[in-house]
Amino acid sequence: SGSWKGSICIKANAQSCGECIQVSETCGWCTDENFLTVGESKSARCDDLESLKKRNCNEAKIENPRGGVTIDKDKPVTDRKKDKAEKLKPEQITQIQPQKLTVTLRSDEPQTFRLKFKRAEDYPIDLYYLMDLSFSMEDDLENLKNLGTDLMKEMQAITSDFRIGFGSFVEKTVMPYISTTPARLINPCTGNQNCTSPFSYKNVLKLTNNGAEFNRLVSQQQISGNLDSPEGGFDAIMQVAVCEEQIGWRNVTRLLVFSTDAGFHFAGDGKLGGIVLPNDGKCHLENNIYTMSHYYDYPSIAHLVQKLSDHNIQTIFAVTEEFQPVYKELKNLIPKSAVGTLSSNSSNVIKLIIDAYNSLSSEVILENGRLPEGVSITYKSICKNDVVGTGENGRKCSNISIGDEVYFNISIESKKCPSNGKSEIIKIKPLGFTEEVELVLNFICDCQCASKGEPNSAKCHEGYGTFECGACKCNEGRIGRVCECSKDEVRTEDLDANCRKDNGTDICSNNGDCVCGTCECKKRENPAEVYSGKYCECDNFNCDRSNNKLCGGHGRCECRKCICDTNYTGSACDCSLDTTSCLAKNGQICNGRGTCECGSCKCTNAKFQGPTCEICPTCPGVCAEHKECVQCRAFKAGEKKSTCEQDCKYFNLITVKDRENLPQPTDQSFPLTHCKERDANDCWFYYTYAVRNDTKEVYVVEKLVPSFSDMGPDIIPIVAGVVAGIVLIGLALLLIWKLLMIIHDRREFAKFEKEKMNAKWDTGENPIYKSAVTTVVNPKYEGK
Repeated sequence: SGSWKGSICIKANAQSCGECIQVSETCGWCTDENFLTVGESKSARCDDLESLKKRNCNEAKIENPRGGVTIDKDKPVTDRKKDKAEKLKPEQITQIQPQKLTVTLRSDEPQTFRLKFKRAEDYPIDLYYLMDLSFSMEDDLENLKNLGTDLMKEMQAITSDFRIGFGSFVEKTVMPYISTTPARLINPCTGNQNCTSPFSYKNVLKLTNNGAEFNRLVSQQQISGNLDSPEGGFDAIMQVAVCEEQIGWRNVTRLLVFSTDAGFHFAGDGKLGGIVLPNDGKCHLENNIYTMSHYYDYPSIAHLVQKLSDHNIQTIFAVTEEFQPVYKELKNLIPKSAVGTLSSNSSNVIKLIIDAYNSLSSEVILENGRLPEGVSITYKSICKNDVVGTGENGRKCSNISIGDEVYFNISIESKKCPSNGKSEIIKIKPLGFTEEVELVLNFICDCQCASKGEPNSAKCHEGYGTFECGACKCNEGRIGRVCECSKDEVRTEDLDANCRKDNGTDICSNNGDCVCGTCECKKRENPAEVYSGKYCECDNFNCDRSNNKLCGGHGRCECRKCICDTNYTGSACDCSLDTTSCLAKNGQICNGRGTCECGSCKCTNAKFQGPTCEICPTCPGVCAEHKECVQCRAFKAGEKKSTCEQDCKYFNLITVKDRENLPQPTDQSFPLTHCKERDANDCWFYYTYAVRNDTKEVYVVEKLVPSFSDMGPDIIPIVAGVVAGIVLIGLALLLIWKLLMIIHDRREFAKFEKEKMNAKWDTGENPIYKSAVTTVVNPKYEGK
């Protein structure tokens, strides 16, 4: 992976420290002025940290700024004592901590911090009840007449600070949603029912803590009617969300109960009534009545989601059984919303509201604002009982009771610097809550050493660049290692002449580009492979190989030549100077029969072979070689009997009683050969021949052994016996096979004879025989 990181840094071709550190968090820039070798381009200063150290850049001169996180505002979450239920204002309650952080980001380096969320006890609640007043809801209106005071009582168990409001809706007041005949505009209901004129949305009661007032105003409400089945509830939800002042919303938990027994119109449906202007998402309440229903289309679901989220409103859809599937689908699109089943006459509305509130408030979902380009954010939740969530589930925790603490580990990463390089602010907030965490994002777009840069420096050709971080950062239109060239005059003949070695034909040895009369060497796919030298004539990958390894793996390649490690030599460092592999068992190098070259024996005489010249396939054998001399010295016999004195003095002779007393190969560290030879009288004699520290020793058994007592097995009878045995076994097998065949044939013949006896020959005519005579009878002839 090191080379992979290096390849990112090197391939980026960074011309300044700022460019380098934005490539990846693994890249560093060497600010040492003398770091580059001849032919290396400026971008070679940008490499991964390990490579820079290997290339001898002092650690103190490696520029590698890191990001970080600082907490600016860290008010602890509210922890109320059970016995002291002190009254706190909503703004005094803290449920998320910390509240403000500054995050410094470097490209590709994630920064992580932790948020704590704790549900506060006795948190104030504002509940707005939005009711469908179309004709089918008549019986429901009756059941809501005492809702205010009953709900107040029930809610006291949850919060001491509860306010309630009421609004109603029917439909846009244009055809074809309602009947626009004058009589129907006054009373849209048929028969003798007395209904009120249709309206789009009416804010009947702004949020109040007076339950009795709620009951009184609900009692005065009258049902209205419309033509089509879906209602204009989305218009009403939009107004309730955006008209904060008229509704009276506070910065507390905001609940909107949407009660209906029908479906809904959404963006695009307005075309039926000739309304094409998209909803503007602004408040249009005059005298608590929505005045622009005939002018603006219904809002889209996405528009509603945005506005409900912006205004921290949690929606409870209280709808009849029949419309459950539709509203459940809608709930999946609207975060922090719940669906409850409304009985046909709204008698269960209080239980529904409390259940929905509990389910909504037991879940926290974090949401962040729009992120700057190139910035990404990931969440990991540590919920109740240490349950960990990642991915989309990392944003939320469920089943949180009052007083529970949950944590979110949030990681922010930037892939690049924003174009203006300025700070950005993003906000993270729990959906449905007014509190939020502010993140100030600062981006590391340049190195610290850049601030000490020297503009129009004398170190940069005629001041055409800023000398910063150990290199020249060229002004616009200039290039080259020290900005010595204008981009317009990059390729001219006289400049190219400086890039040719020995006036050769190849510019920069075909391994680089001539930039302003100096060679800038090409980069290779593998960042470990580098061209260098004034004319890019050197490289570190075109050296001799051994065992398919560059310099045999025992050296480094410098300018196409192997620089070998100690104990190695040769053009590919394949020649080891270590002689341990040449030592024979007797401790001599190559058994004294050769020289040790590159870790292996080179035998002086071609007849010797083996790793330590120990094998001699063509030698007559040690035993035969010394037989005559041993015979003459030990037994005064043999061919050399007469010349024994002068020919056979070269070894020391020791006689032993019997064969057991001869030296054994296991006892010695020097080469030892056991010999058994026959003399002229057909007797055997036994001896050993050894070389100990350059003296030759011969141990001989003093007695000769007659050959018959030690005769080996006679070979001829054995061979004859084996051959005869094989022939006999073969004959036996043939006879057995012949016998089996005779038995089988006889059985078959007997069977055939039996079948023949049993055959009865039928004396019928040949069925295919036809007579040559044809008889014709005249049919008219009656035989008279």
